[in-house]
Formats: sequence, structure tokens, C-alpha cells
Amino acid sequence: MPYSDDETDDELDASSEGEPEEPPEHEPGAQPPVDTRSSDLGWSVKSNDRAYHQLPEFQRKVFLCIKKSKYSGNGIKTYKYNAITFIPLNLFEQFKRAANLYFLALLILQIIPEITTLPWYTTLVPLVLVLSITAIKDLADDLATNESIKPPCNRGCPLLSFQETKWMDMQVGDVVRLKKNDFVPADILMLSSSNPNSLCYVETAELDGETNLKFKLALKITDEKLQQEHQLAQFDAMIDCEEPNNRLDKFTGTMQWSRHSYPVDLDNILLRGCKIRNTDVCHGLVIFAGTLVPTNTGLQQSVCGQVPQYPQTQAYNHQIFALLILVALGLAIGHGFWYEQIGSLAWYLYDGADQSSVYRGFLSFWGYIIVLNTMVPISLYVSVEVIRLGQSKFINWDLQMYYAEKDTPAKARTTTLNEQLGQIEYIFSDKTGTLTQNIMAFKKCNIGGKTYGENLSPWLVRDDGERPLYLVLQPVDFGWNQYADPKFEFMDHSLVACIRSKQDQETLEFFKLLSLCHTVMVEHKEGELVYQAASPDEGALVTAARNFGFVFLHRTQDTITIKEMDHEATYQMLALLDFNSDRKRMSIILKFPDGRIRLYCKGADTVIYERLSPHSLHQETTQTSLDIFANETLRTLCLCYKDISQAEWDEWSRKHTAASIATRDRDAALDQVYEQIENDLLMIGASAIEDKLQDGVPETIANLAKADIKIWVLTGDKKETAENIGFSCQLLTDNMKIHYGEDLDLSNRITFYCSSNSYVGFACSQPHLQIALDKSVPKCMSNIGFDVNAWQVDFVDMACECEAVICCRVTPKQKANVVSLVKKYKKAVTLSIGDGANDVNMIKTADIGVGISGQEGMQAVMSSDYAFAQFRYLERLLLVHGRWSYIRMCKFLRYFFFKNFAFTLVHFWFSFFNGFSAQVAYEDWFITLYNVCYSSLPVLLVGLMDQDVNDKLSLKFPKLYLPGQRGALFNFKKFFISLFHGIFVSLIIFFIPYGAFLQTMGQDGEAPSDYQSFAVVTASSLIITVNLQISLETSYWTFVNCFAVLCSMAIYFGIMFDIHSAGIHVIFPTYFTFTGTASNALRQPYLWLTIILTVGISLLPVICIQFLSKTIWKKYEMEAEEEKRPPTFQRGGRSRRSGYAFSHSRGYADLISSGRSIRRRLNDVMLNVMGGGFFVLSFCFHTFLSTRTVSLREIKKQSNLAFLYFSFLMHQP
Repeated sequence: MPYSDDETDDELDASSEGEPEEPPEHEPGAQPPVDTRSSDLGWSVKSNDRAYHQLPEFQRKVFLCIKKSKYSGNGIKTYKYNAITFIPLNLFEQFKRAANLYFLALLILQIIPEITTLPWYTTLVPLVLVLSITAIKDLADDLATNESIKPPCNRGCPLLSFQETKWMDMQVGDVVRLKKNDFVPADILMLSSSNPNSLCYVETAELDGETNLKFKLALKITDEKLQQEHQLAQFDAMIDCEEPNNRLDKFTGTMQWSRHSYPVDLDNILLRGCKIRNTDVCHGLVIFAGTLVPTNTGLQQSVCGQVPQYPQTQAYNHQIFALLILVALGLAIGHGFWYEQIGSLAWYLYDGADQSSVYRGFLSFWGYIIVLNTMVPISLYVSVEVIRLGQSKFINWDLQMYYAEKDTPAKARTTTLNEQLGQIEYIFSDKTGTLTQNIMAFKKCNIGGKTYGENLSPWLVRDDGERPLYLVLQPVDFGWNQYADPKFEFMDHSLVACIRSKQDQETLEFFKLLSLCHTVMVEHKEGELVYQAASPDEGALVTAARNFGFVFLHRTQDTITIKEMDHEATYQMLALLDFNSDRKRMSIILKFPDGRIRLYCKGADTVIYERLSPHSLHQETTQTSLDIFANETLRTLCLCYKDISQAEWDEWSRKHTAASIATRDRDAALDQVYEQIENDLLMIGASAIEDKLQDGVPETIANLAKADIKIWVLTGDKKETAENIGFSCQLLTDNMKIHYGEDLDLSNRITFYCSSNSYVGFACSQPHLQIALDKSVPKCMSNIGFDVNAWQVDFVDMACECEAVICCRVTPKQKANVVSLVKKYKKAVTLSIGDGANDVNMIKTADIGVGISGQEGMQAVMSSDYAFAQFRYLERLLLVHGRWSYIRMCKFLRYFFFKNFAFTLVHFWFSFFNGFSAQVAYEDWFITLYNVCYSSLPVLLVGLMDQDVNDKLSLKFPKLYLPGQRGALFNFKKFFISLFHGIFVSLIIFFIPYGAFLQTMGQDGEAPSDYQSFAVVTASSLIITVNLQISLETSYWTFVNCFAVLCSMAIYFGIMFDIHSAGIHVIFPTYFTFTGTASNALRQPYLWLTIILTVGISLLPVICIQFLSKTIWKKYEMEAEEEKRPPTFQRGGRSRRSGYAFSHSRGYADLISSGRSIRRRLNDVMLNVMGGGFFVLSFCFHTFLSTRTVSLREIKKQSNLAFLYFSFLMHQP
């Protein structure tokens, strides 16, 4: 596992401590069998005994009196649905959503004749359509998941009888045999293998995405005694371990066999989904079986049946539902008063039912709940899902986020967070592998107080016979070493000369430590050595030792063989004290060929210096070199050793054996034992590794900072290293004032002031984060009543005032805690980005997690919401896709609410003229198809494809991102604007046709003032209005958008003429009652003029506001910006690095918030033209209402005026 300062996770350590030698059976040091069932280990497995696992004590109740063994079979349920359960189970899952349940309740109410005035199909058709679309999506997801998981279920594997059997037929306690390239069928305790010392190499790509090989090993006792088939058949051990869980990084258990107990840990376990590599045959005991493992195999889980969450719309739907209740209640009260004063006195309104006015009002209330139900749109959720799916596909298809070098495209692993990408305020980033390439190169070292890697050796070279001599830096020639890696480069020739002379023992000891103290695995391919390292750091150090003559050749369970210059040496490995993020070091205890016992240790300087012997030399010079290396952004480790006597080893070994078989808190017990041996160390030196920045990191950080996104870097590196990386990637600049955590007085509340024109950076190291993150208050501060919560608030307030924050020496857990603090106290949308397993907690804690597929496997990617290959793609993800998604979703929601309010509230106005009787203003089929066919396509395309500016301008002007952070495009203010806009349009759409129909005579002498003709005119006006309204809202016109608007209106008129035809009335006389209404009404020019004027007046306020905002108001805003704009250049600045001046001038937030666009589009010209046209139309309508007769001369006069106005507008720039 990785051992560098910032590449670890205390929850992801490998627990690869070496197995101590088993004491002989006659020695009292062997641990007697213990009853672990009473401890925390609640899982017992007996080998080769299936009947044991069916005992009553292992039965559990599953339903009523039905019991089942807790040891499940090994089959995998590869589907959520089948042919029988699909419909009922999917409907059950869908009706968990409140909206679907609400409309189901409405459908039940519509069956009651006394309540409803709408037929049942007006709700049933949209509900069935929504449920069908969602069911088809869920079924497709389930089939995809089924196909991806089903093949492993049918793989074969031989049992103890060595007969081929399917995975699903295996049970706990079976002994299985696996061959090379086989997949492990269950969680298995490894017993033996064909390799020496029962080593087994596995590939865990299906578990964590990592392709580098890892090694597993059997217990020494099973390796010695379980090699033959008959020995395996007689194996009767009892395994007591932890119960099945979803952790891949830890395992605690004990094997009881032959009256002795042996510790079992993760090194002995083959997890399901691993692939056997470089091992001919291995045997194992099935510990866990069942369906738990697919959640860990890297296969994406099915999301079918899960209830999507829509936090952006739920709050507003509550407001709408409350408004619906209030409106329905008011109209019901109105109906009660109307019936009391008018309805009950009119003999021609008597319906034969002797009901009181209160009861009639009660029935009217439920009737209006049904009539006004479209205020809560049923199709909103499906439309949002379609838009989010499309936006996710656009991210996947973006070629500018495709990394060709590794053939890695961007991947949106979720479809529910796209619009939140446009609202990010804080980014929390790992350093190594995220900002840097995570390709490590050994650059410098300090050995015995002397630094190597600085004294470069220039060579005189002549390029050809004509050119003069010039100096070049010649790298070291490692041709003398047959095992040297040709890719390795080192520039200091003096170090090689020192090693080859064999005069400096400290230098030889330095590289011997690097070749022995590690967990690297080696493969021999075509005569070459191929190292498989758990981290790039470890691989770089072992490769460096290899090039300098100390070559790691191979290892077994308890030996390591290296070549020291010109001879091979094999060392016995007594114990391996592995690295984790709490220890920040790893050690190995070796027995030399001459019998000496020595401990080698390497780790972070903060922990090594605490454990050095007072007699250790070169402490000061090494510390000076460490500071210099850190200032050069190099990653450092300290190397030291300790000689151990045989008596000291024997005593410590007994403690280690006891701790390794502890059934409770085994890790803590082992750490305590490790502390007892890792002391009085002697310093050898320090190593320095270079990790270069990725391409485009400085430019990306600078642009994100301009978008007012605050970036925090959370790293385990030294403060100096992190600070210099901050300067090199332009996270920190020279015009920033840097504050350090150690400069703060922890005993007092912090008062932190920043002027509006200053840039502030904050660098805080791990000890000063301890109180804020872990709540560990020093005794001196607890005595004075120190308030940890107050410190947390002060810390967050102070840090959030800074332009950039770097947290040093933090553990993976503390990374997640930093994110939690900002989320808790700032209520901001956060994003975490990382590349390794140590970043998983941070990625999962943030609102949005981004994984980089780098050098450390795929664990970060598999835990993330979005994934790509390079940090620079984050800029495009946020500033382009995130901003577009946010703008599109906000525009979609505003328009969706508007069109439903405009549609529904016409019933409200109509109620004042029908005695509040819950009579509808439209035809039944129009209500049914309004949201499904007539108005859905244009707004759906706006939500998918609309752009205010193109991607290049989005990146060029990062200030355009600000409206999303402020929530300026959709909030309660915008919601109520949509509400009042819908109220206004509904008012116009109802009252203008109503006024036009009063005492009107058509050209044929007939009066078109019947209810059905009124419904047709009102519906036609509404359809044209809402489709033209979305046209005005569209910023990016394509053929598809134009087609959608025209097609929606064409579909409306086509369907209307069909359902108003006599033929369909003959077939379904009950459901189609508007026979001939459309053809009769729409042949009247008077009604067409009513429709045009209704549409014109409905759109006139919007056109006027947009016209003024693009002309007069825009001019005043630009003049104000010119007065406030600060100077763009100031002399006298000084920089020690290539700083980047962040732009803090006024941006384009207000421009985007107001709905205006930077683009010069056809909409601007059309807006002006339509403005003039509707001005003339409004004048015509005024004349029309005044005289009721429009002469041809007046129309011609107004047309000429309009033509002159259009000509004037078309010549404007």
C-alpha cells in the first residue's frame, strides 16, 4: 500500500503484516483454542461440513414461522424484476413518489360522479404515459445490469471432489481449487498454492479498478500441511471471523485447528471477483457466499426502483399544492354562497338533489381539486429525467474532455447532479495525482548529511565539425548494471562513483533499505524485471535502488532476495510492519545471513524524528535538506534503522503473536506493539521524489478562481512542499497575503478581516486542524472553557474569507471532515476531486464527487459522480456543461410552471361565470393532451440544447458562472414571477375571447358565442401563446427548435380537427362531443382576429421588457460599469514567481440573471419587429373594441404604419 504523506487512508490499509513463525506444538507459546463466538467475531465456518451450517442455532426467521440458515448460497440475483413481478413491483416503486400517488388519488376521485366534472381519462392518460416511460427506463437498466452480472454466476469451479460445479452451487465451508486466470467465486481463505511458500498473485480490477498485481499468502501451517488432496479432504478447522460486510480493506478472524489458534487477516483472503495470476493452482476455503459481493465488483448497481430526488422542485411543488388548496377552498366557499343566494332560487337550475349549500361547497372543493390538478404538473418529473439524461450524454460525448493518450473519455456516472455543477462554490482537491501527474522520479537524496542530485556534471559536446563547443548536462550512464531501468535518469555522477567504490557504508545501507523495506511484487517477463507497486512512490524508490546496484529480485512469504552490486543475498523476513495513514511509516524486521536482526524504517519526517535515538547523527543536516527539498516541491521520506538483539526480538515476537490473534481491536493492539519496537532509530538519510504538475493546471485554477470558485488543496505533504506547489499551480500568487495556522492563537476566538480589494491565502497544517476536525482539545485549553464549536465556526469563517486554502499534513479522514465543516456552516454546494483510494471519503462527503483515472487505480472513479483523466477538464465540466445545465434547467422550470399556471387558472376565471360549479373551460381531450403533446417538445429541447453563449465564450468569461452560485436564475422570486406571469396570461386568454363573444354576430349571420366555440378559441390562443413564449425564451436556435415549435402547433390543430370530426363522434359519441366545433369556429375571420389579438396582448409585456432590457436599460448599465471599472494595470508590482492577476472587475452575472445574451442573435431583430407589430395590433384592437367595425381604410392605414416601423427597425445596427 502507498506510504507517501498524502496517498493513504486509514480505512484502506492493506494489513499486510508478516506472519510470525508458528511455535511448535509442544511449546507453551502456542495459543490455545478460544471461544470467539462470544466476542465481536460472529461468523463461524467449519471446513468440509455442510451439515454444520444447517444447525438450528444458525437459523433465522425470515417470515412468520419460516426460518432459513444465515449461511446463504452462492447464487447471485442478477435481476430486480421478472416476468411476473415486473408490473406490480415497478408500480409499487413508482408510487413511492408522492406526485404519482397524488395523481392516483385524483383518478380515484374522478370515478365519483358527484364530485368530478372531468372524465377519468384526462388524468389516466398522462399518468399511464408517465408510468410507462419510467417503467421502460427501469426495465432497460435492469436488463443491462442482468447482462453484466449474469456471466459470473455460470462460471465453473471444481470443489474438493474436483468435479466442475457452478458458482451458484457452492456453499460456505467448501474447499475449492482455482487455476491460473480463474476468477475467485466467493470470499475464500487461501490454504495453499503451487508457488513457494503458498504465495498467490491476484488482479483486483473488478473490485477496485486497479490492474497492478497484488499478492496473497496462505498461513504457514496450512502451506505445510495442506498440499495433497487427501490432506485437504481431512481438513477440519473452525474459522471464527467478522460477519459479512461491504469492506474490502480489512478482515479479522482466527483459525482454530489442532488445538491451536492462528490469526487470519486480509492477506490470507481471496475476495470474490479477483483473478488468479501467475499461480498455477491454489486451494481455498469458502468463508462468505451469497449476493453481497456484486456491490463491490465495480459493476454499476441498478438504479431501477429508486425514487429520484428533486430538491430544486420539491419546495416549489409544496407551494403550488398549498396554493391549489387555498384556491379550491375559496372557490368552494364561493359556490356555497352562490347556491345559497342564486342557485337555490332559480327553478331551472334545480337538479333534483336536496343538498345543503355547505355540502355542495364540500363537493365543489373536491371538484376543483380535480379541475385545477394541472397546477401540479405530472409530466415535470419525467421531463426533468429526460433533460438530465441528455445533459449527461453530452458530457460523455464531449471530445474536448477525451484523453487520447489513455483512451479515456469523460464519464457522467449520475444523471441527477448536472445542474449543481453550475452552482459550485468550493472545490476540495487532492494534490498528488490530481494536480500532479503522479508519475514519480527519484531526483535527490541526503545520505549521511551529504546531499546528492545537485552537483550536476557538465560535458563538452560538439554537434558537428562546424558548430562550436557547448555545454550539456549528461545523465548518469548505468550501462555497468545489467538490471538498470533504461527510463531512469539521474544527473549526479558523484553518487554512482561513491556506490561503486564501496567506501561509504551509509550510502550502501541507504539503498539496501530501499531494496528491502517495501511491499513491491516482482515479475520476470522475457528476462526483465517488472515491478508491481502499490503506489508510484514505492515503485520509484525500488527502481532507484535497482539502478544504483541494489536489485530486488524476488520474495517469498518469509524471505526477500536482492542483488547487492555483484552478489545475491537472501534475508529472512521476521515481521512486516505495514504503513497506514496514522502511523505514516512502514518497517521491516529482517534476519541477515550472518544472524544479525535489524529493523529498517521509512516514513514521514514528523514521525521519524520523534523516534530517533539521541545518539543519531546528521539530524540537523538532514532536516535542512528536507526543508530544501520541500521548497522545491519534492516529496520526502526519512530512512533509518535499528539493530535488535535476539532476546529483544523473542520478547517482542510473543507480544506480536498475541496481538495478531486478538479478537477485539486487533489493529489497535498491533499498533501498540509496533510502537514498542520502533524507537531509538538511527538516521541514514532522506529521499526526494519529483511529481510534476499536470498540463493546464495553472490555467484551470486561475480561470476557476475568476468564476469566484474557492479552491482548497488538502494534502498530507509538508507545509513548504504544499505551499510551493500552490505557487507553481497559481493557486497562490505573489499579491496574496499568506496566513499560517501556527500564527493563530488557538486559545482565543479568531477575528479575521479582509478588505474587498485584497487577496488572502491560508496555509494550515495538521496540528492546527486537529481541534476543528477531530475536536481534540488540549488540556490547557479545556481548563479555560474552550468552545470547540466556536472554534469550528471561526475556522470556517476565516478560511472561507480567503481566496485559496491549503491544508497540510491531513489524513484522509480529516479531508472528509474539512468538507463536512464547510457544508455544515456555509450551506454551499461543494465539489471534491481526487484520484486515489485515500480520496474516497472526501469524494463521498462532498455534494459532487469527481474522480480522476490516474496511476492509483479506479477506486476514486468508482466512488465518484463524474470521472475524467485530467484535472484541466474540470474547467470545462463546470464552466461549460455545469453552467449550461443550470441555465437550461432554470429556464425549463420557469417556463414549465408558467405554462401550467396560464393553462390552469383559466378555469379560475371561468368559475366566476358558472356559479363556481367546477365546470372546465376547455374540451376534455385538450386538457388530456396539453402537457403530453401540445406544449412539451419545445421546452424539452430548450432544456436539452439551449445556450446563452457558446463554449468558447463560457471559458473566456468565467464571470458568467456567478448567477449559478447565487441561485439567481431560479428562486422564489423567479417562481412568483412565473406565477404572476401565468396569472396575467390566463386573465388575457380568458377575458379577451369572453368579451369578443358577447353579443357577437358572425359573417354568416350565426352567433359563434357558444361554449364550445369559446373553448376552441381559448385553447387555440393558449397554444399559440405558450409556443411563441418559449420562442422568445430560446437563446440558441436550431432547425430542431424551429421544427418543434411549428410541429407542436400543427399537432394541436391536426388533433383538434380530428377529434371534432363527425366520424370519430359516431364511433365514440360519449367521449367526443365537440362535433364540428373547430371547423365552424375557425372559419370565422372575427375569431381569428380575436386569437391574434389575444396572443399579441399576452406577449406584449414580455416583448416590451426584453426590448427595454436590450436597449435603454442595457445602455445605463454599461455607463455605470464604465464609471466603476478600476484600472487594469498598476506599475510597481514585484513577483518572485510567475503570478497570475485574478480579475475582480464586474462580470456578467446581472446580464445572465436578466435573461439577456451576449450573442447577437436573430431573436434581437425579431424582438424589435414583433414589438412594433404588436404595438400596431394593440392599436387595432383598441379601435376594434371601440367601434366593433374595422374599415378597410383603417386597416390599410395601420398596415402602412407598421411597414414603416418595420423598415426602420431592420436598418438598425
